[in-house]
Order: sequence, then structure tokens, then C-alpha cells
Amino acid sequence: MTGTQTTPYAALLLRVSLGVLFLAHGLLLKVFTFTIPGTVGFFESIGYPGFFAYLVIAGEIGGGVALILGVKTRIISLLLLPILIGATVQHMGNGWLFSAPNGGWEFPALWTVLLGVQALLGDGAYAWRPSFLSFGAAPAGQTN
Repeated sequence: MTGTQTTPYAALLLRVSLGVLFLAHGLLLKVFTFTIPGTVGFFESIGYPGFFAYLVIAGEIGGGVALILGVKTRIISLLLLPILIGATVQHMGNGWLFSAPNGGWEFPALWTVLLGVQALLGDGAYAWRPSFLSFGAAPAGQTN
């Protein structure tokens, strides 16, 4: 196989991996482990408005599901970038390694780059492309 034949499967692997990570981070960590009030309190303790926690939780869970399904992958990847840029900036003072106290910035920085790569690659194989999300697209077999 040539690279162009395997690219859709590489995009699929990256997309699903990112989606699972976002879903786990938003649901398992922020909702079930820290709890929503705990996450709000944490955001406030580091100087962010508490309502940002709700936006981040919704973004991580909704974005994770959308990435796993392959729905509007490029757009979702770009919409998730501010969350990871914010996380990278927040961890910047802790040093590079994520094993540092309060976590370093290596993991959120890598995650940011991977979202950029996903946005460039697109959906990949086995993406769900529901017709009700095809704003302004021509019907199958026709061009705009």
C-alpha cells in the first residue's frame, strides 16, 4: 500500500484516539472524579471564571463523541484547540514534564499539535456524515 491508501486509516486512528481521550478527560476525570462543582472550583482557583468549566466539560465530552463518530472532524478539531491552548498555558509554569507537580505542559502541547494534524487530515475512514449536517452541500452526484 502507498501512503495515500493508508492515510484515511491513519486519520481514523488519530481521530478515535483523540475522541476517546477527550471523552475520558471530560466525563471520567472532570465529571465523575473531580465532580462538576469541584471542576468549577478548580477553574475559579486558577483565575478562570467558573462558567468556563461548564464550557470545557461540554466541549470535551461533545467533542470527544463527535471525533469518535467522525462528525465534522475538521471543525470539531479546530473548536477544541482553545481548550488545549488554555490547558497548555495553564501548565506552562509547572515545567515541561507532565510528571512535575501540578503537571507540566508536554501533554497538552502535544494534544494541541495532534488536533492541528487532525484538522489538516480531516475525517478519515468510517466517518459518519449525516445529511442534516451538510449545510449548503449539493445532493449526492451533483456539484455546487
